[in-house]
Amino acid sequence: MTSTPALYDKFLECSGVSTDTRRIAPDSLFVALKGASFDGNQFAEQALAAGAKYAVVDDPSVASQQPRCLLVEDGLLALQDLARHHRQTLTIPVVGLSGSNGKTTTKELIAAVLSTRFRTYATVGNLNNHIGVPLTILSIRTEGDGPAYEMAVVEMGANHQREIALLCSIAQPTHGLLTNVGKAHLEGFGGIAGVRKGKGELYDYLIETGGTVFINSRDKVLMTMYRERLKTTRSDNTFANVIFYPADEPAGAQIELLSESPVTYRDATGETVTHLPGQYNFDNMLAAMAVGYQFGVTVAEANQAIAAYNPTNNRSQVVLRGSNTVLLDAYNANPSSMAAAIRQFAAMTAPRKVVVLGDMYELGDESAAEHAALGKLIADAKFDLVLLAGKDMKYALESLPTAYYFPDKFSLHNWVMDHPMTDTHFLIKGSRGMGLESVVPFI
Repeated sequence: MTSTPALYDKFLECSGVSTDTRRIAPDSLFVALKGASFDGNQFAEQALAAGAKYAVVDDPSVASQQPRCLLVEDGLLALQDLARHHRQTLTIPVVGLSGSNGKTTTKELIAAVLSTRFRTYATVGNLNNHIGVPLTILSIRTEGDGPAYEMAVVEMGANHQREIALLCSIAQPTHGLLTNVGKAHLEGFGGIAGVRKGKGELYDYLIETGGTVFINSRDKVLMTMYRERLKTTRSDNTFANVIFYPADEPAGAQIELLSESPVTYRDATGETVTHLPGQYNFDNMLAAMAVGYQFGVTVAEANQAIAAYNPTNNRSQVVLRGSNTVLLDAYNANPSSMAAAIRQFAAMTAPRKVVVLGDMYELGDESAAEHAALGKLIADAKFDLVLLAGKDMKYALESLPTAYYFPDKFSLHNWVMDHPMTDTHFLIKGSRGMGLESVVPFI
C-alpha cells in the first residue's frame, strides 16, 4: 500500500490532480473513485494513456498490471488524506464559507475583493463537496511552477450533518463565515434544526481552532447560533476572533442601500452600482467587504471589485432577450432562496412581470407543504403570469388557479415558444436538476 507521505511525493512530481479521464492534464495524478454505477479503477489505464503520470487505484488487480499505478486502501480516503497533508504545508490564510443560499456568489465576490491585493485562489465552479474540496486544496500551490497564491477562498457545501466538519478537517480554514441558514437539503439534514446544527459545524471548527469568524450582525439566526456555541464551548462566553458585519465596518465604510434592482449603495467614497439584484445579494456583498477589510483592502478597492463582478453562472444573472429582461437564477433553489427571489422580483418596477419556476429538490417529506407555501407567496405577489414546471410544483397550484402548470420543462419550452412576449421581465428559478436555463432561448 502507498502511504500518504509517499503518495504526496508522487503528487509533487505531477502537474495537478484529476478524477475524470475526460479531462486529463499532461503529467497529472489520476485518482480512481467509485460511484453507484462506475468504478474509476477500470479507467486507470486510459488515464495513463491520456497523459497522467500516475494513477491512484484501490483495486490490486489493476495495480499489478501497471507500474505507474499506486495502490491505496480506498481511493476517496486517499484523495482526502492527500489534501489534508498538502494543506498542512500551506501557510496562507484560507477563508472557508458555507450557508444555505448564496455560497457561490459570495465566494466569487470575496475572491474578487481579495484579488485587488493578493494572488487569490478560489473554488472553481461548485467543487464544494467531499470530492471537490480536496481537489480545491490540491490546486493551491504556493511555490514551484505556476502562480504562488497568497490567499484561498474555499466553498463548502453539505446536505447532511458532519459533512461540514469533514470538509473543515480537509480545508482547515483560518477564517470563515456562513452566508445564512435556511430551508435547504431538509431531507438529508433531518429538518431545519438539523440544517442549523450541520452548517454550524463551521463555527465549531473556527472557535475550537482559534480562527476568525465573520457574522452578519443583522441575521438573527446566525447571531443565535453564535451565542449558543459560546455557551457550550467557552466558559467565559467570549470569543475574541469574531468580526460582526456591518457593525464592525471601518470608518468611511458605512453603507446606505439605495436600490435593489440592481443593488446600488452609497458610502463615504461615493455611489456604487453593481450587476446583482436583491437584498440577499447586498448581504453577500457586505460579507465580501468584511473579509476584504480584515486583510487590508480599502473601501474604494472593495467597491471597485464588487461593481466589476458580473455573474455568468446562472446565479443572479441578467440576460437581455430583445425587449425582454431575464433574471436567471436557475442554478439552485430551496424554500428560503425562492422566497427571497420572489420578494425581490415583486418589489421591482417593470411593465410586465412573469415568473418561471421549477421544483425545489431534496425537501423529503416537507416537499408538498413547502411547494404549497410557495404558491401562497407567489399569489400574494400578484405577478402578471405564473409558469410552473415539475412534479411537485402542482402543490403550488392550490393558491394559483390561473397559473400554467407543466409536468416537465419540455412542455414548458413549447408553451413559451408558442406565446411570444415583449417588454417583459422574467424571473427563472428552480433546482439544478430542473435545468431551467434551457427556457431562455425560447423567450
